[in-house]
Amino acid sequence: MNEIEKVPAHAKGEFPTRKGRFLKWVGRVGLRLFGGWKINGQMPDVKKAIIPIAPHTSNWDFPVGVFVMLALGLKLNYLGKASLFRFPIKGLMLKLGGIPIDRSAANGVVGKMVSEFESQNELILVITPEGTRKKVQQWKKGFLHMAKQANVPIIPVAMDFARKAIDIGPAVMVAGEIEKELERVKSFFAHAQGKRAEYS
Repeated sequence: MNEIEKVPAHAKGEFPTRKGRFLKWVGRVGLRLFGGWKINGQMPDVKKAIIPIAPHTSNWDFPVGVFVMLALGLKLNYLGKASLFRFPIKGLMLKLGGIPIDRSAANGVVGKMVSEFESQNELILVITPEGTRKKVQQWKKGFLHMAKQANVPIIPVAMDFARKAIDIGPAVMVAGEIEKELERVKSFFAHAQGKRAEYS
């Protein structure tokens, strides 16, 4: 169900991208070397969104995700503990889209990211909703609260190791009860199998 027409004006626009043919080539070569991954679907015309990627079961998810980002030339952001943003890697982490988060802050991570979405002209945040590589019964709901409060869409992206496929879903607005919205989003990933199938 594509709800792109419901996306508010402040979030609509051209999807943020990075320039550079060489990096796109590196991404395509990387996906071939990792087993010939295919990308199904395309990113919608939005400049602000949250991308939950699942299932997250292995450290191998990261390089595959990086190669996908490079191959498509996407400009993405991710969250990291503020303590990690230190010399000598702080500059690199920021350049790669890192956003330092102080979990002890009064307004919390959700409040911090809502403020970021409000202050930035474009922001695409990638998160892993399981919060761990192990099998979990419940996903963390923070990304849904962020999307609802910031009034930005969610774009689910499934990483299916069984098919070597990246499936990009439609832009979906979070409008109802968080629990029901979580089940709706999770249903998109039902077909996907992680690198470690027992954790999917």
